[in-house]
Amino acid sequence: MADLSQGDVRLLETDIAQRLLHSTIPARLAYVATDGTPRVMSTWYVWNGEELVMATYVNCPPMGITHPARRLRALRANPDVAVTIDTESQPPDVLLLRGRVSITEVDGMVPEQAQAARRFLGEEGGAGYVAQADHPATRMARIALRPTWVGVLDFQTRLPGILGA
Repeated sequence: MADLSQGDVRLLETDIAQRLLHSTIPARLAYVATDGTPRVMSTWYVWNGEELVMATYVNCPPMGITHPARRLRALRANPDVAVTIDTESQPPDVLLLRGRVSITEVDGMVPEQAQAARRFLGEEGGAGYVAQADHPATRMARIALRPTWVGVLDFQTRLPGILGA
């Protein structure tokens, strides 16, 4: 796969991409806020083989959430996003994704959010997180990215354009 150009979605099949997509490293979601300024936020996610699925609450009384996250309005107005998942070790392994998100609101918890909770918090912590949100008025937004551009960097065989050939 070293011969694939940056941007090729088949890079999702590389060992680096798969390792990062199934790691417990939070993704960093970059988007444009409604005031036109850039935002980056850390988020849990699940890769289902086609989409990077993230979620946020619209309403969750047990957690004191009474209105949708502001990023939902921004993402609906401008669904173009970039996502990075990367290691802290040097040289880092980096997965870069770009594309448009789709947003679907659901009653209760987004199933992928429950999966992400177990992955990021462990079985016991994840079960507690899911139980805490269990309420008839809980509503979430499922934010799904189908990457249209993918980049992989390992700083050994795949370098950023400025450093590479």
